[in-house]
Amino acid sequence: MAPYHIRKYQESDRKRVLGLFSQGMAEHVPATFRHTLKLRRNLVLLLGGPLAVFLVSGSWLLALMASLTFLTTLWFLANYSWTQHIVKFLQTDLSDITKYYFTERGSCFWVVESEGQVVGTVGAVPVEEPTLQKKQVELLRLRVALEHRGQGIAKALVRTVLQFARDQGYSEVILCTTMMQSSALALYQSMGFQETHQSLGFRRFRLMAVPVIHFIYHLPSAQVSPAPGQGGGP
Repeated sequence: MAPYHIRKYQESDRKRVLGLFSQGMAEHVPATFRHTLKLRRNLVLLLGGPLAVFLVSGSWLLALMASLTFLTTLWFLANYSWTQHIVKFLQTDLSDITKYYFTERGSCFWVVESEGQVVGTVGAVPVEEPTLQKKQVELLRLRVALEHRGQGIAKALVRTVLQFARDQGYSEVILCTTMMQSSALALYQSMGFQETHQSLGFRRFRLMAVPVIHFIYHLPSAQVSPAPGQGGGP
């Protein structure tokens, strides 16, 4: 396992960071397609639609075409939804990472470097909500290159955000992820994050119903923790 080092983002990292982000989003398309395919209403349409076509037309070929058309539509919607996510974030925080994450105190963006290449990212921004009873920071853009997973990098990045939150005087760290990201769910739960609620993503499309899981991590107010390991750790 190659050693790695967590450091703050630099402008020279931009191309690689955007590439990691786009690749990570694209990875969710197959899982989203499988999830939506299992939804009851979509199963009814997948099975009942072609049957209805056959009963009306008497043609199994038309019924097969109807089934393939529906499957193609689900795949298109899954791909389109995540593509729109990429476009959205490239126009918001990722349009100018330095400005968004380093202009004001209380936010930051880190990258993981291994053998001279950026292989992971994570960001943290304060939650601007006047009704909040406690000071919160949101963990964003946690990504690790596919070939570098299983080395403890994601856990080290989360620890980096937790330590940053403590140092900055935050009371809570929040984040959200989708139901399909099972490895991310397991990681957050193992590190002490607690689920607060669920919501639905991709509400624009009735055929899509992607559960989004919201987590929170309560930081002990008086606890001072050692700095997270910066290389090769769990």
